[in-house]
Order: sequence, then C-alpha cells, then structure tokens
Amino acid sequence: MGRALAFDYGMKRTGVAASDPLRIVATPLGAVETAVLKTWIEAYVQREQVSDFVLGMPTRTDGSDTHATEPVREFGRWLQEKWPDTPLHWVDERFSSREARRSLIESGVKKSRRREKGLTDTVSAVLLLQIYLQQHG
Repeated sequence: MGRALAFDYGMKRTGVAASDPLRIVATPLGAVETAVLKTWIEAYVQREQVSDFVLGMPTRTDGSDTHATEPVREFGRWLQEKWPDTPLHWVDERFSSREARRSLIESGVKKSRRREKGLTDTVSAVLLLQIYLQQHG
C-alpha cells in the first residue's frame, strides 16, 4: 500500500501532507511554492509510492464556487492526467484554514510562529488528509 498525498492548494503556496505507508498517520511535509509544485510532486512520486491524491475543494458555505475553485480543479485535472491510475479524492476544505489556525492556537504555537507563511497551509493539508484517512481507513 502506498502513501496518500494531500494538498491545500493556493495561488502562492500549497500545503502538503503525506500519510505513512500504512495510511494511519498524516504527516506535514511543508508548504511548497505553487510555481514549483508540479516539479516537487514529480520528484516526490519518483521517491515514494503514492497510492492516492487528496485535494481540498474550496467552496462557499452554500456550496458555490469561490475565486479559488477553478485553479484547484485545473490542478486536479493535471494530477489525473499525469497519474491516471492514481485515484484523486476531493475533500471539502471550507473550514480547513480556520480549523488549522485554531489547532495552532490550541497547540500553544506562539503568535509570531503562527504568522509564518505556509504554516497554516501545511496544517490545513494535514487536516484534509486526516479527514480522508478517517473516511477511507
């Protein structure tokens, strides 16, 4: 069984998380500049066996699209075209950033550290992956 690789896709940075090979634990891999994300993924997939992709789908609370929805769909299409045999799973990310910020506060992360670019994106990717793992464990 391979790892599940999750993304909280953003226009500037994308949070990335991966499961362990047994798909029990979600581990943060960091935030990758979106401009180099595709190259980063290609290198990761060469190093690690990836069995699933998980991608957060940004929508409004009423389910309608946001300004970020179409770029995320385009990224999802790229993943499916590049690795057609690797399933892509969409996870509702409407509250992932809010939950990530709350998680950081509850974990005692100092305010100065919480301001670091990419930290919330990374935690959001972990949360998305945890949702997926719980649903497909």
